[in-house]
Amino acid sequence: MSDTYTFLADLATEAEIPRRGIHSQTISDDAGVELVLFAMAADERLSEHTSARPAIVHVLAGSGDLVVDGDAHTLAPGSWMRMRARTPHALTAGAEGLVFALYLLPSS
Repeated sequence: MSDTYTFLADLATEAEIPRRGIHSQTISDDAGVELVLFAMAADERLSEHTSARPAIVHVLAGSGDLVVDGDAHTLAPGSWMRMRARTPHALTAGAEGLVFALYLLPSS
């Protein structure tokens, strides 16, 4: 590693889907952008909540469902969503679990 950059060849491989529960780990937190990697076991749910900061959700592996501001979306690898601060959202992992990157952005 370098003190000037961080390189991960495959972000999805940094998070193994757990047998039960939800695992999160902060990968980077610099210059107002925080990257948190989430791995959710099959059928686990993050109930509706909001974030004080704008955020991006990028699905890396698995499947699931997302409800954001009342709209339902199916999640698959490559799914991407950006939302403003305080937007209500909830996630549910599919049968094979779900891995996603959450980018918390600087407040405007």
